[in-house]
Amino acid sequence: MEIKLSPVIAGVMNWGDWHAKFNPTQTAELINHCVSNGITTFDHADIYGGYTTEADFGKGFAQSGLKREDIQLISKCGIQHTLGNRNNAVKHYDYSKEYIIWSAENSLKFLQTDYLDVLLLHRPSPLMHPDEIAEAVTKLKQEGKIKAFGLSNFTNSQTDLIRTRTEVFCNQIEFSATALQPMLNGSLDYMMVNNIKPLAWSPVGSVFKENTAQTQRLRKLLSGFAEKYGVTEDVILFAWIMQHPAGIIPVSGSTSAERLKNQMKATTVKLELMDWFAIWTESTGHKVP
Repeated sequence: MEIKLSPVIAGVMNWGDWHAKFNPTQTAELINHCVSNGITTFDHADIYGGYTTEADFGKGFAQSGLKREDIQLISKCGIQHTLGNRNNAVKHYDYSKEYIIWSAENSLKFLQTDYLDVLLLHRPSPLMHPDEIAEAVTKLKQEGKIKAFGLSNFTNSQTDLIRTRTEVFCNQIEFSATALQPMLNGSLDYMMVNNIKPLAWSPVGSVFKENTAQTQRLRKLLSGFAEKYGVTEDVILFAWIMQHPAGIIPVSGSTSAERLKNQMKATTVKLELMDWFAIWTESTGHKVP
């Protein structure tokens, strides 16, 4: 079954209690705004908002007037946090068959949907067993509760471990102009070879969050590029990611309707070759090898 995701994904981590605290009407308005601008995929995790954001989104989607087939829903499971109502003494990971199924079914209930387009394991655990994970995934797929299965923050070897038992559709990783490791350590090459879709969280990186020699170099360069290409600096950073041949999909963490709309402009920006390499150069502070 082919899963189609939008070219930019709306990450909802900050829509709820962790930041924006949108009410259902505001959530419905932002969902509709995203969809009307071509952003149809929404990235969740059970832990967002201390295990509350999925339910908040579900209430908003119920008000949106959209059909379920108009959007794609991604969620993640596995992190047992000390936040919210879980009453965990220690933050830990749980990838037992029973827990994966229970968590996925909870996400369905909260999101007010019959299925997830993609279910991800949020972070790898040393205690995860591929047989147990595969049994959970198989059951959820057979029951129509998930269409596809993927990973988040997994290394190549950890992905191989899971792939011995079940198909992996995607891996959501940190990648940006200030987090280059996946481009240099073989992770993106591995995903291309094995037909695994890369999703990139924090696609703008630390460019506007930190004031370091690296971010100062990048901001100076991006200012000129924004004028040259007629778009904002964050759009340049999205376009830089999307130009990689692995077909990376950036997951925007923005809660701003206008910023989300604007970031879709990255789909129409093609950086000149030397400009693409200039961003890599300014990130590292030296010429490429």
